[in-house]
Amino acid sequence: MTDADTYDCGTCGASVAAADARRSEPFGDLDADTWQTLNCPHCGDRLATVFVGDE
Repeated sequence: MTDADTYDCGTCGASVAAADARRSEPFGDLDADTWQTLNCPHCGDRLATVFVGDE
C-alpha cells in the first residue's frame, strides 16, 4: 500500500486517500499487527482491509 492509494466510499461517495482514512483493528481472526481496516473519515464506513505486516 502506498499513500497514493485511494478508496471510494460506497456510503457517502467520498474518494479517500489511504493516508487520510481512519484505521482500526480488523474484524474476525485477522492479526491486528498484520492487517488494518481503513474507514471513511467522513461517515465512518469501512473502505478496505489492508495488509500492513511489512510496514
